[in-house]
Amino acid sequence: MTDERAWRRGGSGVEGNVRTAAIWSQVRELSESRQSELSRPLRVLDLGGGTGGLAVALAEQGHTVTVVDPSPDALASMSRRVAESDAADRISAVQGDADTLAGIVAPGSIDLLCCHGTLEYVEDPGATLARIAEVLAPGGHLSLVTAQRVAAVIARALAGRFDQATTALTAPDGRWGEDDPVPRRFDRATLAEMLTRAGFTTLETRGVRIFSDVVPSTFVDTEADRQALLELEELASADAGRIGLSALGGAVHLIARRD
Repeated sequence: MTDERAWRRGGSGVEGNVRTAAIWSQVRELSESRQSELSRPLRVLDLGGGTGGLAVALAEQGHTVTVVDPSPDALASMSRRVAESDAADRISAVQGDADTLAGIVAPGSIDLLCCHGTLEYVEDPGATLARIAEVLAPGGHLSLVTAQRVAAVIARALAGRFDQATTALTAPDGRWGEDDPVPRRFDRATLAEMLTRAGFTTLETRGVRIFSDVVPSTFVDTEADRQALLELEELASADAGRIGLSALGGAVHLIARRD
């Protein structure tokens, strides 16, 4: 592994990945708690699930997982990953998006829906959350991970692009300019309001990718370094108020319950 993206991937699964370990910790805790309450494995839908890392991890916990993604290339990569898992019979994949959810699963049939790194790319985030609510069972949960505005503002300022930092801070969509590869970023208050309108109660909000997006790869040369960074990320992610590091993450992770 020689490039910056490669070292960040770390382990082969979501638990060993510096960018996803804190997210997986929360999803695993939630899924285990709900499984205990319902006395059965969960019916999970991973919207925009890509290459299936999260789907495999959840299926290996015993849950039944449907991955919905618009990219045939991503689904092909997922198929190869799933084929190497002992939980392959509990994972299915469908090419589609939020607009086609109603034709993929029955209304009110999903216990847990994961929407990670997807909401910032859809055309209408509010409508997407409403469609997610429709397929969730009453009391079902949403795990939502999406781009957070404040991190982009800080990153552009540290790069010396103060004009772009100002634009990211003031633009309604949180973008720093026309060349920004992310279609939109969110503030936490905006997300909470959108979730409420869609019929959700927000239960927990955490920042993620607080350090992993900014620490140079030269500082993470060994497995011990990577493990130390993993521990730091998880501790900072859980720090919702004492110091406030959670608010600086490149993304925000919200757990919400359908009312």
